[in-house]
Amino acid sequence: MVREFELPDVGEGVAEGELVTWLVEEGDKVSEDQSVAEVETDKALVEVPAPVDGTVRELHVEEGEVVPVGTVIISFDEAGEPATEPSAATREESAAADDTESTAAAGEAPERPSEVQTETEAGSTPDDRVFAPPRVRRTARERGIDLSRIDGSGPGGRITAADVQAANGAESAAKQGQPQSQTPGPTAGEEEPGPSESSETGGGGEPAAEPSPETATGSSRSRWSEPPTQGDADRDRTLAAPATRRLAEEEGIDIDAVPAVEERDGETFVTPEAVQEYAEAQKRAQEADREAVEAGERVETAGQVFAEGERERREPYTGVRKRIAEAMVESKYTAPHVTHHDEVDVTALVAARDELKRRAEDRGIRLTYMPFIMKAVVAALKEHPEMNAVIDEANEEIVYRDYYNIGVATATDVGLMVPVVEDADRKSLLQLSSEMNELVQKARDRTISPGELRGSTFTVTNVGGIGGEYATPIINYPEAGILAIGEIKRKPRVVTDDDGAESIEPRSVMTLSLSFDHRLLDGAVGARFTNTVMEYLENPNLLLLE
Repeated sequence: MVREFELPDVGEGVAEGELVTWLVEEGDKVSEDQSVAEVETDKALVEVPAPVDGTVRELHVEEGEVVPVGTVIISFDEAGEPATEPSAATREESAAADDTESTAAAGEAPERPSEVQTETEAGSTPDDRVFAPPRVRRTARERGIDLSRIDGSGPGGRITAADVQAANGAESAAKQGQPQSQTPGPTAGEEEPGPSESSETGGGGEPAAEPSPETATGSSRSRWSEPPTQGDADRDRTLAAPATRRLAEEEGIDIDAVPAVEERDGETFVTPEAVQEYAEAQKRAQEADREAVEAGERVETAGQVFAEGERERREPYTGVRKRIAEAMVESKYTAPHVTHHDEVDVTALVAARDELKRRAEDRGIRLTYMPFIMKAVVAALKEHPEMNAVIDEANEEIVYRDYYNIGVATATDVGLMVPVVEDADRKSLLQLSSEMNELVQKARDRTISPGELRGSTFTVTNVGGIGGEYATPIINYPEAGILAIGEIKRKPRVVTDDDGAESIEPRSVMTLSLSFDHRLLDGAVGARFTNTVMEYLENPNLLLLE
């Protein structure tokens, strides 16, 4: 039994994916849940598991191809079920049956009547579906060929590369006015005859070409014909000797597409010479196509002042990079952004982190400043629920969320990702640190799941990791705000002691940049939210209360 497997919906809002790597090949045996491919969606790189135990029958998609969710990407022969594809012997028997029927049509008794089968039946395509490998589909698209108009010569009606080449050769020859038959044309001074027509009745005059007795008994009769178009050669049935069929197969030719100059008992009969001439015409047409393409490329690049590729490099605009761009555009042009900047003295926070860092390392946890910042943000969100809200545009409502899922913007090799730490308000400092470190590493390794990249209610991004101070971060829409953390630097600050005396001291200072949706929040709310975050960062002991 053949099991077709479609690209699954691997995450909310994911409509398509790029097949990055096949982990199996056709003919490989696989077990259920074994990874067979890596697919890059607009959110992550995920591994696609096999749904059954069995053997890989066919890979329907090529590496690098972007396909919509629901597209069949691979098919399997399930374990314990026989493969359904006809064997070479079966195909040979089918061809022999066609030849037997051809012989019977000429008035001779078939040698194996039980195997008589028309080629139309052997090559029919069920349910009007077009079966063709990705490479063949791509070639057809490039050459403007409609696959639905081609009768596949492969098993089960599958369209092969030879079928597409035949269609392309016929169309090219027709456009260029090249004859596809090796039958000699008229010599100089002779009038070229038009296509002959046959008639059984006179109709008041001489028929254009009346079948001779020799033709009726099965002998061949040559005739002139104009170079046929693809429609002329698109036959349901072709008579040919077994040797001729083998020649067509060797040349990669669809015998039904070969123009014929002979008939037997009123039906098209193809000779070895016609197959050979058609193959040569195809090669000439393909060569002409290549020359035309190359000429077009030369024209396109003629205006360049440098060789192609010398100072430019092109990459596909797909996957995560494309999704990031779409999200940025949606956010920037949907939510009116306002960015509020400030500085906070985090000298006490630096001391607290240095003290706790060793204890965290004893537990195998790397403690950064981010868990402290997440704690401070959650505390501020509780005091200013507008910043944890979202606009439901469909219902024209503001939704205030009483859960706190903090997204941590992470730079990866393929662009920015935002792993989400869920229920940050219910986790300790070390829990937040451990979970965040794990998610960030998974994002950078491209092993993170789509579910771990969605559902955030507020996002924090660290621009200080690469030396930045201030930024104007774009909101992770549809959230209401995003907080950018700058680098902690030693700066001179005026410090007032308990007696009111002032002095200038070097202090550890962090910059904050809060972007928020001005539809939801006014500037005053954004400033008060930032002040609350600063209060907790200046006095990290307050975080113990959270």
